[in-house]
Amino acid sequence: MDRFPSSTIIPESFLGAKDDLTTQLALVWNQIKAPLIVPLLRLAVFLCLIMSVMMFIERVYMGVVITLVKLFVRKPEKRYKWEPMKDDIELGNSSYPMVLVQVPMYNEREVYQLSIGAACGLSWPSDRIIIQVLDDSTDPTIKELVQLECQRWASKGVNIKYEVRDNRNGYKAGALKEGMKRSYVKQCDCVAIFDADFQPEPDFLWRTVPFLVHNPELALIQARWKFVNADECLMTRMQEMSLDYHFTVEQEVGSSTYAFFGFNGTAGVWRISALNEAGGWKDRTTVEDMDLAVRASLKGWKFLYLSDLKVKNELPSTLKAYRYQQHRWSCGPANLFRKMVLEIINNKKVSLWKKIHVIYSFFFVRKVVAHINTFVFYCIVLPATVLVPEVVVPKWGAVYIPSVITILNAVGTPRSLHLLVFWILFENVMSLHRTKATIIGLLEASRVNEWVVTEKLGDALKAKAGGKAPKKPRFKIGDRIHLLELGVAFYLFFCGCYDVMFGKNHYFIFLFIQALAFFIMAFGYVGTIVPQS
Repeated sequence: MDRFPSSTIIPESFLGAKDDLTTQLALVWNQIKAPLIVPLLRLAVFLCLIMSVMMFIERVYMGVVITLVKLFVRKPEKRYKWEPMKDDIELGNSSYPMVLVQVPMYNEREVYQLSIGAACGLSWPSDRIIIQVLDDSTDPTIKELVQLECQRWASKGVNIKYEVRDNRNGYKAGALKEGMKRSYVKQCDCVAIFDADFQPEPDFLWRTVPFLVHNPELALIQARWKFVNADECLMTRMQEMSLDYHFTVEQEVGSSTYAFFGFNGTAGVWRISALNEAGGWKDRTTVEDMDLAVRASLKGWKFLYLSDLKVKNELPSTLKAYRYQQHRWSCGPANLFRKMVLEIINNKKVSLWKKIHVIYSFFFVRKVVAHINTFVFYCIVLPATVLVPEVVVPKWGAVYIPSVITILNAVGTPRSLHLLVFWILFENVMSLHRTKATIIGLLEASRVNEWVVTEKLGDALKAKAGGKAPKKPRFKIGDRIHLLELGVAFYLFFCGCYDVMFGKNHYFIFLFIQALAFFIMAFGYVGTIVPQS
């Protein structure tokens, strides 16, 4: 028996319900597109093109300056007086500056021996150096191990101090500030700072301190970072490409032109009088190193970057650690910019050009515009033009400028040029986190002072000891699914499908590949394949 009599007529409205819904959505879209979507998207394209031009001019300018620096070989020894430290028969070792070496650490089980050993291995008159280990560890076992390591070096005649405090207020900045309060620090002239995974060469002080001795206007000598695990996986190779541009170009240009750049928080030597004059360490942002550098610069002090002096260190080798690090490095500068912009403008000790450099180039373009434009333009606005063909992005803005910027960024690491496509996708995905962190910093939202210590695995130590590091799985699933990345992945995939069916922009291949990159990162899949050079 039929459930419905053959004479029963199914309403036409029921059969066409699906078609009616699609038609209604299309009508709504067409009604709001012309008066609302098109003008807003054109405005977004206009603003993104302005930001792209700002980034383009900044990169070309730095490219020209670094080329001139290399052509005319403007080495630090030619710009500033440098003479090797010599023994004084009458004064003896008292002619050498008293140097404090600070090693802040927090639960560094894998690298504490490496970092303390490197600091204690620095070559300098033994009665003119103090090693200060600032241990904020919360794990009692690790605390005991670090203390025993300090005692072991003390038994060898090294002047090493093990310092702890009963809280972690201010995190690293708080530890450094507390360390500077010790009575024995008053006799010191310079302070060298090394994070727990940094391994300075024995001659580090001989190559840096003479600049401070012979040039009273210099406050900071910054060395370059050398990554011991850059070849560990594809992700570390991508990080190396980004950081090499920072050290090869940005730091060198800042040092050569304005004698100003951001202190990297480690692998540097400060004149203690300059550090104190600037107000010492402050924990108001998560970039206490940059904060100190800007304040010292506003006091008229100059900085020097030594590109030939490299200090070994370790890159984050897990996606989770890298995400947290990038949040801190993006949120902190934006928040510091918010706090200091008026102070920089009202400062009377530095020139107008230096103020413009710090506000516009150092902060606004590099720390705000670069992050926001990379994500908004290439991951949201450009794909949106596929859905709204009335909005056209000029070829120079969509192709030529991004290509030049990308090439200028990549020249810092010539050995990885064949990985350029992977680097573009990696940077676009990470731009989501950097943009979010930048906005949090500018608005001083809830996570503005979030500090998660970057995990160190100590692979360099294991390799040195002759042991083999445990093999990692080819892919690793993250601790959680990142919904923002997943949402962007579906958005890009939808735009790509729409472009295939109706679009005229022909971005679909780029959109599909970028959607895949966001999808992979959303689930925390990170390939640990070592790329062949």
